[in-house]
Amino acid sequence: MADNFIERHRAEYEKKKGEWLKKKSHSPKHISSAEICRRRMTRECDD
Repeated sequence: MADNFIERHRAEYEKKKGEWLKKKSHSPKHISSAEICRRRMTRECDD
């Protein structure tokens, strides 16, 4: 029943994989704990 599952869903898989990789490439590799605290404080002040 699922013999051709990968072949039938490959285009959808490749699309989702591309979107994930694009999103991942824009995320920072490392954020220091001080930067996280600064961002939290800024976000709380914006509300």
